[in-house]
Amino acid sequence: MADETIILVPGLLSDGVVWRAVDLALGGRGVVADLSTRDDLTRMAEDLLAANPGPLAVAGHSMGARVAMEMARLAPDRIRRLALLDTGIHPLRDGETEKREAITRFAHEHGMQALAERWLPPMVAERNQADAELMGTLTAMVLRMDADLHARQIRALTRRPDASAYLHRINCPALLVVGREDAWSPVAQHQEMARLLPHARLEIVDGAGHFAPVERPDAVARLVAPFLLGQD
Repeated sequence: MADETIILVPGLLSDGVVWRAVDLALGGRGVVADLSTRDDLTRMAEDLLAANPGPLAVAGHSMGARVAMEMARLAPDRIRRLALLDTGIHPLRDGETEKREAITRFAHEHGMQALAERWLPPMVAERNQADAELMGTLTAMVLRMDADLHARQIRALTRRPDASAYLHRINCPALLVVGREDAWSPVAQHQEMARLLPHARLEIVDGAGHFAPVERPDAVARLVAPFLLGQD
């Protein structure tokens, strides 16, 4: 609706590139969140709520979707629609902190180019890993970040709230979107989320992995933009 601000929340090591097609379909109305300075997901959500008064329609990708869920938890009366893409809801798993600390050290020791080469390929569908333009776009995005920012965001993820404990209380319309080949946040995870959310719709995007909004931008935009605008 016209009175709602549309917030687009990118994920780990991501920026507005992830939302380019969606924002184009929105007519440029989207406000892309900056998650570069905080190391706590709840603080990120609080910052976005404070900076964008009034009713909101929020879309989040990956880590950004966890921030979007926190926004809905903190201000349920203000979040009118919630789109969650390629994400999860579970608290920290055994051994996860150590694995994430290892990748943080890797970025500091070897640099962001090496991190991109290690991290990005498993994040896209296997068929898309040979797409030089796609991988170049994602690599350039990672290289706009630095190892300290990466460490802050990893720290936020290792301290993340247990969204599975409150998802059933989110009563606004929710759209779940996931790449069919997302190995990091698989389809089954989103099916579980759809069962927990009272008013959810699940859409699966073929030919995409974890970076579905970049791998299949037009397909994702056709789903997300009308939903955020209240037109679906």
